[in-house]
Amino acid sequence: MTIFSKIVAGEIPCYKIAENEKFFAFLDIFPLVKGHVLITTKIEIDKFFDLPDDYLNDLFVFAKPIAKAIEKSFDCNRCGISVIGLEVPHAHMHLMPINSEKDISFSHGKLTLSPQEFRIIQQKIIANLE
Repeated sequence: MTIFSKIVAGEIPCYKIAENEKFFAFLDIFPLVKGHVLITTKIEIDKFFDLPDDYLNDLFVFAKPIAKAIEKSFDCNRCGISVIGLEVPHAHMHLMPINSEKDISFSHGKLTLSPQEFRIIQQKIIANLE
């Protein structure tokens, strides 16, 4: 069982943003920027492009309102998307507010945020979900 499966099952606490029958969105606890959200599948599949076609389609539809909420919640040009898949062997995507391509570089250091900062970010994104 991956760490993401444990988060989805409620065995590991997280700052949940949204979920449905197929997907689960939560704040990355090692964010590149404030507002960095992870969206993972509830089925445990390692590689993103091994997901069934309906999952790939539905994942982007699920991500769209979250991306829009991120854009409303933070001063940014847009919500960037990244699929790396090396750090956790469970299909997932990263959404984050960006102003340039440098903002989405995983070679940068990660932020250290307090639980209060995470709760504020979580509440801000959830409040902007439509």
